[in-house]
Amino acid sequence: MEIRLRPELEALIRQDVQRGPYQTVNEFVEHAVAMLHEQETWLAEHRNEIATQIDEGYAAAQRGELVEPDQVRSRLNELKRSRLDEQPRG
Repeated sequence: MEIRLRPELEALIRQDVQRGPYQTVNEFVEHAVAMLHEQETWLAEHRNEIATQIDEGYAAAQRGELVEPDQVRSRLNELKRSRLDEQPRG
C-alpha cells in the first residue's frame, strides 16, 4: 500500500522520529495506526454508552443541573489516571 502525505505531515512525523523512541518512519506510522485503531475500536464498542451519557448530560443541562468546571477537570483527571493504569506497560 502506498500512502501520500502532505509535506507538513511528513515534517511532523520526521520530527517525532528524531526526538522520540522510534527508529524509523515506518515504526512511527505503525505505532500511530495501532493507537488509532485501538481508539476507534473502543469508540465503536462504547458508542451506545457514549450516546446515552451525552443525552443524559444534555437533559441535565436543560434542567439547569450543570457541573462546576473544577468538578469536570477533577473527574477528567481521575479518568485519565485510571485509563493510564489500565494500559499495558512496555
